[in-house]
Amino acid sequence: MHEELHVAEHGADTGGPLVVLVHGTMDRGTSFRLVVRWLRDLHVVTYDRRGYAKSRDAAPPRPSLDHQADDLLEIIGDRRAVVVGHSLGGDVAVLAALRRPDLIGAVGAYEPPMPWLPWWPAGSAGGDARRKADGGDVEGAAEWFMRRMVGDATWEQLPERTRAERRSEGVALMADLSAVQNDAPFDPADLTVPLVVGRGGSSLPHHSQSAAGLADAVPGAELVEIGGAGHGAHVSHPEEFAALVRRVVERSTEVGRVGP
Repeated sequence: MHEELHVAEHGADTGGPLVVLVHGTMDRGTSFRLVVRWLRDLHVVTYDRRGYAKSRDAAPPRPSLDHQADDLLEIIGDRRAVVVGHSLGGDVAVLAALRRPDLIGAVGAYEPPMPWLPWWPAGSAGGDARRKADGGDVEGAAEWFMRRMVGDATWEQLPERTRAERRSEGVALMADLSAVQNDAPFDPADLTVPLVVGRGGSSLPHHSQSAAGLADAVPGAELVEIGGAGHGAHVSHPEEFAALVRRVVERSTEVGRVGP
């Protein structure tokens, strides 16, 4: 139940669609705080996914993308909405839109990982973290993943309490990786609502390729590139990421898909 999760609502309900932002692996809802500032006129919801940040004590996540989509749909309830996910949050957002196109009028996904595809590199951060956790050191795998994402210098500058909290998120990390590691959790060709896919101009090749592949698989989808951005565009380029969110909202109203 979403009551277990930390959910934050921003802005007022002005009659437009609810905008739900979904964070990725080893991240949290507050990573969108600068994006939210550029969306003050919209009703925006951010939340900490199960096992992360202020939702760390929620019932442990199951290694299933369906479980994550369940949480997202619980948060939406019966409200008309658009959803935009970053990284693995994009996979969650797409699956939720596939399941409830009557509620979700459009979906956005920024560089959603697709490790079930045959070309996905074995040496990706997620793949290496899974191998490091095989020996039973899940917390060590979480630290390794974070070091790869933010760099050793940034990790070392974090307070020890923060580092301990991030290590404790290893269980959620493993659930995320297991949810998308083997079989495809969805077929994007089945998507019936508008899709906007984002990628960074300076992103790693497999992140860029997964974004382009998802856009190619869905008729009418748009691919938006944020120049100079990498995988963490929501943090480094919040204004441009907010513009991507606004484009998702626009697409939902263009085709009249938003509504129960």
